[in-house]
Amino acid sequence: MKIQGVPIVSTKTVVITGASAGIGAALAPLLAARGASVVLVGRHEAGLEAVAALCHGRALVVTADVTDRTDVRRVVATALEQFGHIDVWVNNVGQGISRLPSELTDDDIDSMMQVNVKSALYGMQEVLPHFKERNTGQVINMSSMLGRAPFAVIRSAYSGAKHFLNALTAMFRAEVQQTHPGIQFTLISPGVVRTSFGISALHGGPDSRTLPDSQSADEVALVIANAINRRPADVYTRAGSCDRIASYYATVGVDP
Repeated sequence: MKIQGVPIVSTKTVVITGASAGIGAALAPLLAARGASVVLVGRHEAGLEAVAALCHGRALVVTADVTDRTDVRRVVATALEQFGHIDVWVNNVGQGISRLPSELTDDDIDSMMQVNVKSALYGMQEVLPHFKERNTGQVINMSSMLGRAPFAVIRSAYSGAKHFLNALTAMFRAEVQQTHPGIQFTLISPGVVRTSFGISALHGGPDSRTLPDSQSADEVALVIANAINRRPADVYTRAGSCDRIASYYATVGVDP
């Protein structure tokens, strides 16, 4: 048990969406090793079960599509039935896109909003009554450096969706904390992560695992685990990220 350095999650119940692969799959065993009970949510049961096997008997698998509000409501009910309370809800589902902004279709925009924004909106709205009853709880929304600045033209609709998610997170925090200051909404902004994100993007794309200046899913998971205990409002997963964002906006010709 460490008091300094990496803190301990302990007896929290943590719901993780998109838990069958990538960042979610790295986060779940880490939290379980620190004493948390984890609810693993995703569409692919076999993948969820494989992650659960690494979680020291502290995992509950719930197969669900979090772009469907009814499924999200079922996840909340199932977690409460099993554990009696939820402490942290991690909105980790997301998908990229490889398409220039001039070529975007209605379906492209609808898909990016459904996966990257509505899935998080449903999670926040459906778990919020439980958090309000206890005046405690934490929502963690997984954003992206592309939600801070539009670095990659082919990720145009994804970047726009993450900008929307960032604003939505901030507005949830401002609204809820007026009456329930014990509830936190934390935004996590990684850069390139070595997962299947790139090749799983709508219309395909470069493999994120081959790109330079990347992080492992384990590194990002460690940042999230620390944020669960420290409960900050906003977290970048790499040093220097704030400077990179500031540098971008300093060079795009912003009029004072």
